Amino acid sequence: MSDHAELEALDLAALLCSRVCHDIISPVGAITNGLEVLDEEDSADMKAFAFDLIRKSASQASAKLQFARLAFGAAGSAGAEIDLADAEKVARGYMQSEKAELSWSAPKALMAKNRVKLLLNLLLLAVGAVPRGGAIKVTVAGAVDAPAFTLVCSGPHARVPAAFEKLVPGHIAGVPVDAHAVQPYYAGLLARACGMSVSARADGEDVVITAEAIA
Repeated sequence: MSDHAELEALDLAALLCSRVCHDIISPVGAITNGLEVLDEEDSADMKAFAFDLIRKSASQASAKLQFARLAFGAAGSAGAEIDLADAEKVARGYMQSEKAELSWSAPKALMAKNRVKLLLNLLLLAVGAVPRGGAIKVTVAGAVDAPAFTLVCSGPHARVPAAFEKLVPGHIAGVPVDAHAVQPYYAGLLARACGMSVSARADGEDVVITAEAIA
């Protein structure tokens, strides 16, 4: 297999499905646990706890599914555009259950769907860069048809995501691509599809992830 070999379509689809399932299995499991408590407990306090758990978990599962719909789904026909305000909304919903705080600065505009999908997938990489929590600052600058994305990740032991340098360019030889590693690989596919380059670097104690249009 050459350095630039690509995953088979079926393998990529399976890994992305696993990635989405990984995000939603925890809140769905919590909903199930809450329902079991309602079935088995007579205590008013326990029932109140169960209802609270179900509400929070259902909200979390919904937020993660809405995010996945934009980040991984078709999101309209070929050539479709997505409102950056919608991207911000699903990003904030997703980050409610994450350890890092999100700040978002982007113009009010429609942007080609693959570029928006790339931005959201870079956010997932940014979450991985601060595993112990912290702050992620997302900035969208430049023209809508030639944007520049910057994600500054600040937090304890911030690090460039594992295998980022190989998997974003698609160098998969010798690198096991599982449901976690598929994230940078898929981000690289999106970047190439919309004519953008992606990089990550340490900047002091921060990690900076950038994407910009290829000249």
